[in-house]
Amino acid sequence: MALASLSKVVMGSVAFGVFWMLAVFPSVPFLPIGRTAGALLGAVLMIVFHVISADDAYASIDLPILGLLFATMVVGGYLKNAGMFKHLGRLLAWRSQGGRDLMCRVCVVTALASALFTNDTCCVVLTEFVLELAAERNLPAKPFLLALATSANIGSSATPIGNPQNLVIAFNSKISFISFLLGILPAMLAGMGVNMLMLLCMYWKELEGASPDEVAAAKEMEAVEEGRRHAPALTLHKKDDGDAAVAAAAEEEDDGDAQSMMSENISTKHRWFMQCSEHRRKLFLKSFAYVVTVGMLVAYMLGLNMSWTAITTAIALVVVDFRDAEPCLDKVSYSLLVFFSGMFVTVSGFNKTGLPGAIWNVMAPYSKINHVSGVTVLSVIILLLSNLASNVPTVLLMGDEVAAAAATISAAAVTRSWLLLAWVSTVAGNLSLLGSAANLIVCEQARRATRNAYDLTFWSHVIFGLPSTLVVTAVGIPLIGKINI
Repeated sequence: MALASLSKVVMGSVAFGVFWMLAVFPSVPFLPIGRTAGALLGAVLMIVFHVISADDAYASIDLPILGLLFATMVVGGYLKNAGMFKHLGRLLAWRSQGGRDLMCRVCVVTALASALFTNDTCCVVLTEFVLELAAERNLPAKPFLLALATSANIGSSATPIGNPQNLVIAFNSKISFISFLLGILPAMLAGMGVNMLMLLCMYWKELEGASPDEVAAAKEMEAVEEGRRHAPALTLHKKDDGDAAVAAAAEEEDDGDAQSMMSENISTKHRWFMQCSEHRRKLFLKSFAYVVTVGMLVAYMLGLNMSWTAITTAIALVVVDFRDAEPCLDKVSYSLLVFFSGMFVTVSGFNKTGLPGAIWNVMAPYSKINHVSGVTVLSVIILLLSNLASNVPTVLLMGDEVAAAAATISAAAVTRSWLLLAWVSTVAGNLSLLGSAANLIVCEQARRATRNAYDLTFWSHVIFGLPSTLVVTAVGIPLIGKINI
């Protein structure tokens, strides 16, 4: 696309700059309105500055992606109510053999779960549980929080529903669910393993901790010591306690008489029937949630429309629940949907200035994916942009340009270029704390935890995130697109 007029380029760049600033730094002192309002502000500025028309702005909002995001959050809410993530937590703790074993479990379970239930969802529900497991074993929280955040990002790269940028890529590229999965799965598994080894090497000594048996023995000894300290006090007050016990017994007898009179007015059979009915109902809903979720994943693999498949699954859960769906719908992150809507308009307007295309035209000759040097240059560009402008805007800005350049090589190169963009933009999120929403979720959840709270700082994340991102990205790139169907 040729460059637009100078005024449109300048005004479009200003509007995009405002969006970028508030997306990366949502609490700047002079405009602390947050990411969602920042995306809407960028969209409004694009229209006010006549960079994009109102009709084009509406057309740029990708409703299938918004529908899939909404439905996925609804299904995730019902799965959470069904105890899915509690089972994942129990799997982490089951017969754990120490800190290093627990570290490996966190990496594997989080990566696999994030591929199916999105990285953000897994980070929300697993952060406090991981903190509790580490505290029970006298282990430091930082290695496990890093494992949770980085593994969630790596694992989410494997499927179109793993993270938002993959959704965008899957819809724009028309790559089927199964082709997407098989194209990135080898890189994801290798990256997960490399990331796990790097965590073990960096925190080997800190992960010694205490075994579960030692922790249990220590708690038992503390209980015995506590009992010995209070023994004299119990002896001194034995008489008073005896009098108090007599009074309490009399009081309990009176209460028992009152309770027996009340219980006679209630049908025992009716209560038993109601309890059994409610238990069966909950068991049925849990089973139904698991069955329809599996059916949804099978439908994805068969190539059915992902957006409407997810919406159908969500509405089936709502109908079978047979109750007001408001509590579950309240858990949907509507601010995320609004953020995406504003971002679609803002990025579309910026593309209409022709500036992204002009910049890409300069870099394209050095970014051919049929050469190692070209893949390296392209990966570096994606890594930098994903951390400067966030990964979803990067995908929106670069996707069509990268695919168009690959189309001059071959049809297979087009598919590989989309998968490469998905892999690098997702793993790029591990570079810094601001690189992905999953990182920020882990950080905030850990800081606000009611027990075992921990403050994961920007620099403590970068120390591990930077080398991990570079190594994992490099290891995965040669494996992208190796399995085709």
